[in-house]
Amino acid sequence: MASQIRNIQTLLDHLELTAEQVGFSEQAAKDFALQLPASLLQRIEKRNPNDPILLQILPHKKEMLQAPGFGTDPVGESAYSPVPGLLQKYPGRALLILTGACAINCRYCFRRHFPYDEQEPSLEQAITWLNEHDDIHEVIWSGGDPLTLSQRRLRHLYDRLAAIPHLKRLRVHSRQPIVSPDCITPELVDMLASPRFNTSLVVHCNHASELTDEVARALLPLRHAGVVLLNQSVLLAGVNDDIHVLSQLSERLFACGVLPYYLHQLDKVQGAAHFAVSDERALALHHALRDSLSGYLVPKLVVERAGHPSKVPL
Repeated sequence: MASQIRNIQTLLDHLELTAEQVGFSEQAAKDFALQLPASLLQRIEKRNPNDPILLQILPHKKEMLQAPGFGTDPVGESAYSPVPGLLQKYPGRALLILTGACAINCRYCFRRHFPYDEQEPSLEQAITWLNEHDDIHEVIWSGGDPLTLSQRRLRHLYDRLAAIPHLKRLRVHSRQPIVSPDCITPELVDMLASPRFNTSLVVHCNHASELTDEVARALLPLRHAGVVLLNQSVLLAGVNDDIHVLSQLSERLFACGVLPYYLHQLDKVQGAAHFAVSDERALALHHALRDSLSGYLVPKLVVERAGHPSKVPL
């Protein structure tokens, strides 16, 4: 089997389902391609059109519905890019979009319409900008998914950033350790564990079924090396908008050495309205989580709004 699944028939044949049973849309796949690692395919339950992983990756006919308030730049990122590939929205931190590539195309991705061609990263411009802004103390690696890049490129970037004295913290946002845990190599662990930066890895996991024993084993060296491991989830209708599912996710994350950090309300990106959960339901679920879990297992329920100086708690 190929390492990446991009053909709908390959997916359907493996799951023993039809396009009609899952609601597949060819037009949705043209707009935002089907893509997932073969390793993730093994975690999807066969003959279940409502599997929570399948719902996150399947181009669905519901994506073609037009919904008021849903657009192509849901968090207003276009206004915060002083140089190509760098976003500076919040005080003290800057985000580098290192690549437009991902191992998986999540259907609710808030950057599914992002103009990566226009925002092609310029390392030299980004380094110059960061050198000139000594009020920036934290750099965030994002994308796409930064851990799809080669270790050589990541090390080169790391070394360039390490030479900027006012940078103190490095944060890496990546879904890759969850969907393709073999990306966590000894070389990556050594780099992220370097004492030059206080480093955190923020993974993205929405359902406990994503967290296999292989994922737990891959994360363990980072935990032992002192890298802070956090998770951010998105609240998704039909996937995890259930108190038992959310509780199991927090428990399983902690068992893997990852602290639940954020539970995001859906960013209103065009094509993802069918995943939306009302604020009232989100608050009720979060309240139930607080009642059923230890406080450190309860992620912050937040929404990102364009123009605000930070994420907004609900």
